[in-house]
Amino acid sequence: MSIANSAAQYMLADALLPEGGNDSRLKSLVLELPIDRVIKFVSVGLPLLLVSMAFAREISTGPQISCFAPQNFTAKQAAYVDTYCWDSLMHHEFDTKGNFEERSLWVHKMFPYSLLVMAVMMYLPAMLWRFLVMPCLGADLLFVMDELDKSYNRSVRMAQSIVELQQNSRNSKTFAAELERAKRERYFEFPLLERYLQLKQCSYFLVSMLFLRSFLLLLFISAACLYLVYFHLSAFLQDEFSCFVKTGLLQEDPWVPELVQCKLTGLLVFQIISVTNGAIYLLLVPLILFGLLRLFCWDRRFLSVYEVLPALGLMGGQKLGCPLNDLNVILLFLRANVSQIRSYGRLRAVCSVSGSQGISLARGYKLENEEEKEEREEREEEAREEAEEKGYTLVDIMRVLAGSNRDKKAEINPEEMPPPETLGTGLCIFIYIFKRIIVIGIFILIIWDVQKIIK
Repeated sequence: MSIANSAAQYMLADALLPEGGNDSRLKSLVLELPIDRVIKFVSVGLPLLLVSMAFAREISTGPQISCFAPQNFTAKQAAYVDTYCWDSLMHHEFDTKGNFEERSLWVHKMFPYSLLVMAVMMYLPAMLWRFLVMPCLGADLLFVMDELDKSYNRSVRMAQSIVELQQNSRNSKTFAAELERAKRERYFEFPLLERYLQLKQCSYFLVSMLFLRSFLLLLFISAACLYLVYFHLSAFLQDEFSCFVKTGLLQEDPWVPELVQCKLTGLLVFQIISVTNGAIYLLLVPLILFGLLRLFCWDRRFLSVYEVLPALGLMGGQKLGCPLNDLNVILLFLRANVSQIRSYGRLRAVCSVSGSQGISLARGYKLENEEEKEEREEREEEAREEAEEKGYTLVDIMRVLAGSNRDKKAEINPEEMPPPETLGTGLCIFIYIFKRIIVIGIFILIIWDVQKIIK
């Protein structure tokens, strides 16, 4: 075996991926899409943050109510009036006909607990996803990622075997004929992964659970906004109310007035929290709708890199139908876990190197003499007539890179290589700006609250 042949074998052996490590890969799998995680953290974390602000305001300034008790009241009686009016939170007044009317202001006292209920409601879709979907989704992703890496290793080993057989073959034409016959009879293909992904096209569990999660989020956000509008709007601008205190032990005392004027000192915090919560929840609606719209189109960018594998031709041809199935969901999660797929970076590098090598060789052929050019064109024409399938697989690319298929190097067209993955810059910029707006808004609210406390 020559030094060049030994170097080719070593290069192909180094291209193999190390096997194992599924346990560590399972622990680091991303089982929630990035946009869904942002929605979960904002929808659940925002009410908890606002609740902490409300309780911090109550601790720093004391009671949220101050009643103007008569002068003949003692300190204990005045404290009793404050406590009683805060517990009742009923506004009493006389209408134009002189009738006694009551209106409850209980939302001022219950809104921290209502925010906690909102946080629990917003976490319910994520909890359903965690317990119903994540176990089977993790198993599917682990199997697909493992098979993608195995398909890559099989292709490299096949290239190793072809290089070794080509070196030991005495007749190059006989070897080329056997190689073309093997390609026609699909000996290079390993259809387990492709058939599994095709079965996922007929499954709708994951996509239905994604729709259910988004529908529940939209339902709970609508309920939260309706609650804020219907209940909080009625008490949004009212910071004073008349409290009826002539009850119980004070009912028979003639010197006790029927109504005592009270003022809500925490109205500003109530207004800020209500507006902030409702506004940010409304901003989450476009994100949820965007997450649903992604399910209506195929994500071809990920598997386009794996089209060079002879074992995977799912995205080619006309095999794809309606994108509303589990296969499209698995593709989205594979893109989210691309850092866990060891063969992905190798394939992109191999495609890039083979493409650049094809360009350089195409330029080098211009310097050849006419005889070599005519001979090369004849060999290319013969190979083109014998080949029934167009395009190159990883086996061909690795043979080219190993130096065992020099006659076909120039046939690799860089334009036919899978396009490099383009990041969703629009979504990244939108999420970045959205997070910055939230941080700035919270910072302004804190400064405003501190200034109000100082005054």
